[in-house]
Amino acid sequence: MESPVEEQRVAPRRLPAERRRRQLLDVALERFSAGGFHGTSMDQIAEAAGVTKPVLYQHFGSKRALYLELLEDVGSQLMDEITKATAEAGGPRQQVEGGFAAYFHYVSQRRSAFRLLFSEGTRRDEEFSEAVRRVEDSIAAVVAALIEADIEAAHRDQLAYAIVGMAEGVSRAGLASGGLADPDTLARRMAELAWAGLRGIRRD
Repeated sequence: MESPVEEQRVAPRRLPAERRRRQLLDVALERFSAGGFHGTSMDQIAEAAGVTKPVLYQHFGSKRALYLELLEDVGSQLMDEITKATAEAGGPRQQVEGGFAAYFHYVSQRRSAFRLLFSEGTRRDEEFSEAVRRVEDSIAAVVAALIEADIEAAHRDQLAYAIVGMAEGVSRAGLASGGLADPDTLARRMAELAWAGLRGIRRD
């Protein structure tokens, strides 16, 4: 069975603008994830997408603009998954586990997207790093709103970022060792840790 990217490479050359833009983003994600920002050229992306470079530039004014849009795109997708999972959960404990499960399933299914967000190359560029921080800020804001504790707002935000860091750290370690464990098992384990810690939180 062909992968989405392989299907896109054999797609008709004339596509509606929105579908073409989506195709180019998906192809660029795979290229940038494999080669990094500096190691990937617009020529390579255009060739992989089966379009000319002028067509690519019609949609994205520069390689930097394309990369920034990709960061925002994959960050929004991750945010949407977490928001949906926590909204559908039956209670606070289930929200914690559901949020972790959404995060780990996304990483397991979209490894290239996670690598793009948190690669060293992305982190070393100030503009790219700021785009990733906005993603982390958005996720932390969702988590902070779920923390039911009589604490100051700054304290709540710190706990939210700590939980986001747990998910990111476990994902990094899993991918570095060859692949994540079962996302649902990981979610249960991390939720147990986070929930036990949150239950003991008190106002300073």
